[in-house]
Amino acid sequence: MALKQISMIEIPGSKGSSFDHGAFDAKTRRVFVAHTGRSCLEVIDHNAGKHIGTLAGFPEAAGVVAEDGQVLVTNRGSASLSWVDARSLATLGVFDTGHRPNGVAIVAGRKLAIAACIGDDAHRPELRAFGLDNDRKHALALPGQPRWCVTDAAATRVFLAIREPSMVLVARLPALDEVTHWPIPVGGAHGLEIDHQRGCLYVACDDRAVVEVNAQSGAILNTWPIAGGPDVTFVNPATGLVHVAIGKPGLVQSIDPRSGASVQTVTSPGAHTTAIVAPDRLYVFSPAHGGALVYEDA
Repeated sequence: MALKQISMIEIPGSKGSSFDHGAFDAKTRRVFVAHTGRSCLEVIDHNAGKHIGTLAGFPEAAGVVAEDGQVLVTNRGSASLSWVDARSLATLGVFDTGHRPNGVAIVAGRKLAIAACIGDDAHRPELRAFGLDNDRKHALALPGQPRWCVTDAAATRVFLAIREPSMVLVARLPALDEVTHWPIPVGGAHGLEIDHQRGCLYVACDDRAVVEVNAQSGAILNTWPIAGGPDVTFVNPATGLVHVAIGKPGLVQSIDPRSGASVQTVTSPGAHTTAIVAPDRLYVFSPAHGGALVYEDA
């Protein structure tokens, strides 16, 4: 269950900088990570184990998702979302969002993008869904600051973590209607992941706990303590483990939801974002190391 470090991949110009979300595209075998501190998108060739590109033009890049050769990046600094081809690395389009977009999800087969926008003093937080290849647009005002979002396996619903009041908001896609609110009994819903095989959501909360939620009913199934305020959360579908990145003090906490067993792997202070490459790799992006720490998830 413990993670074992097997390599470190240098990312030029990243030492002492800052990263946000990362994602793996299985079609191209590439890992993409938002390099927030340099307003760019970094690209790693997983099979070759090396950094292959720095893409400029992503102001305060935040959320990243990848699916079927398509990558979406939310740009907090320009209230926009970029659509990138994972193979050519060309930007296919840039779309307006609400203010300070953060969480993002993609339904590649339907060319559908979802962006959760934090807002500011003058603009309410909102969730947006829109077509990447047509003029479909839907928006939903939110009851609080959004964090991460995921979709169900059929891509009929989106689940969104709301920090305060702590909840998971559920809406039907693509219209963002039939909305329900599932209260979370721990403050500060933040990281969010879904295990499609088990039909469960995992909500990593700022008040130092991970909450397991039934993805059909919203029922609370389990709660496990964690070592600090969390950020990026991933389930490895091959192992069933839930990995939670905790930037302070700098570790990944791995939880087996079948038994409740938990282990901590020390990474580095500020390493709060990861990317899972099933079946057996976890990338941890570390500004202190200036690159990606690669762990075996056995």
